[in-house]
Amino acid sequence: MLWDLLFRSQLGLSISFLEEMWARNLAQLFVTPLRPYEWLLSLLAMSVIRVMIGVVPAALLAIPLYHYSIFDMGLPLLAFYVVLTAMGWALGLAICGGILRHGMGAESLAWTVIFALAPLSCVYYPVTTLPGWLQPLAWCLPSTYVFEGMRAVLFEGAFRTDYFLAALGLDLIFLAVGAAIFFIAFRDARHRGALMQMGE
Repeated sequence: MLWDLLFRSQLGLSISFLEEMWARNLAQLFVTPLRPYEWLLSLLAMSVIRVMIGVVPAALLAIPLYHYSIFDMGLPLLAFYVVLTAMGWALGLAICGGILRHGMGAESLAWTVIFALAPLSCVYYPVTTLPGWLQPLAWCLPSTYVFEGMRAVLFEGAFRTDYFLAALGLDLIFLAVGAAIFFIAFRDARHRGALMQMGE
């Protein structure tokens, strides 16, 4: 369920962005006084709404169908939610920046990037099962800390603050890089006049 949350937070932002592209609506949006950061905040808000619509019903259905409640994790669940959502946003921002820079040919990134990171995030197995040379790369992702922390909560009953803080720190870096890519690509697209031409 937590992996689905990460996937949906990234996809929620990317799809909201792509819907504007598919409708060729960027030119209409930006003849208004709308600022880029306000548009970005609306994309983040839509991502949260899409995540809630997708994840909460699934989590509630798991209680009667599988006799398992993810809500039993308590406050660690909230911490994991924040970290994974922020990572999804960072990836979504970078993907949207790539689409602004390279056009709709880069659209496939919105559907594939997250799956490329799944093996390194160690969703279903601990980091120690990865080859030694791959483990440092896995530890560069906030999601790896989350899933290792989740295993600690489930199997040891302990919330690893070190994992949470490391994930939070990486999230801040990911978000800064993702936002920079997005705003640089947006400014470049505006200067090239590409906002008027983007769409299917």
